[in-house]
Amino acid sequence: MVEGTERERMNRSKVCVIVPTYNNCKTLRRVLDSVLAYTSDIIIVNDGSTDDTDEILKNYAHLTQIHFQKNSGKGMALRIGFKKAIDLHYNYAITIDSDGQHFASDIPKFLDLLEVETNALIIGSRNMTQEGVPGKSSFGNNFSNFWFWVETGIRLQDTQSGYRLYPLKYIPRKYFTAKFEFEIEVIVRSAWKGIPVKNVPIEVLYDPNERVSHFRPFKDFTRISILNTVLVVITIFYIKPRDFFRSLKKKGFRKFLLENILHSGESNARKSSAIALGVFVGIAPFWGFQTVLVLFLAAFLRLNKIIAFAFSNVSFPPFIPFIIYGSLKIGALFIQTNSPLSFSKDLTFSDVQQNITQYLAGSFILATGMSLIFGLAAYLILTIFSTLRNK
Repeated sequence: MVEGTERERMNRSKVCVIVPTYNNCKTLRRVLDSVLAYTSDIIIVNDGSTDDTDEILKNYAHLTQIHFQKNSGKGMALRIGFKKAIDLHYNYAITIDSDGQHFASDIPKFLDLLEVETNALIIGSRNMTQEGVPGKSSFGNNFSNFWFWVETGIRLQDTQSGYRLYPLKYIPRKYFTAKFEFEIEVIVRSAWKGIPVKNVPIEVLYDPNERVSHFRPFKDFTRISILNTVLVVITIFYIKPRDFFRSLKKKGFRKFLLENILHSGESNARKSSAIALGVFVGIAPFWGFQTVLVLFLAAFLRLNKIIAFAFSNVSFPPFIPFIIYGSLKIGALFIQTNSPLSFSKDLTFSDVQQNITQYLAGSFILATGMSLIFGLAAYLILTIFSTLRNK
């Protein structure tokens, strides 16, 4: 009765189950039979298995099957499975590993959360402290959780579980990766699109006599590390600035000023320090590294990253010529060169090159002076505002 109800829920929401498999003949039959208790909308992706998988799947001819001639990796199996599910007009796909560690009886948990979060990507959260969980799995999960938080700002307890529900209409359609690291790429890039990524608690079984892991510690960990490096770079140089300007455009400058600066719960001194830090980094000659540096320093000094990043944009294009000119002129007061700069003519890149020492010295002096001015002015204004608000 319960299983019939779940079958109806899956049909109503157009949910299918994708089972990628590679040389898991010991557990494949049990996994498929357990899922069939909930739905027959199953897509099996045989990723070039060389064991008895083909023979086993002959008994499931009524299910949708995709067979690769040679092993292409779990990521590619999932990508092809997603494409097939979309072609068959499913809205959601639950992926379950064929190594027997997941329980089909947890499917209702995904459906319950789906009814609340209709566009969420849901990841089954395993109890990594239970007996039998390999130490390398626990370490790998903590490692992945940390970098997922760095790249998205979202904290999860499990980012590596293969038991997931994907909202097929919302997740990205094109990907860079095809192996194990795909499961990291898809959740990070989905989060970047604004898709909620949630955990739901699940049961897990680690049976060393049955479970076959195809994870190659050196090769796959290297791939994952490279992917995380790329994702962090994209986060710093594109995603963070993009999200900031989207937020600013959506709120408007006045609302941003009120919510993030005037009405922020931090002290006036810390908010002013964040403004001073942003102005300093924005004017100082850290071209190309300003975003990285300001976010790192704000995190290190525990200052408001949004405020610091906002004021680091003091060096946006229309102001750059004035900053360079001011830096050169201030630098000329302290450092003399053999080719003095004439400030009556238009500045060129060649002028800056010939007077690079003046420029660098003047830039740091200008950055320091302006950061002090902005910081002190901000502190004065915020203090006045706080006093008026408390009257």
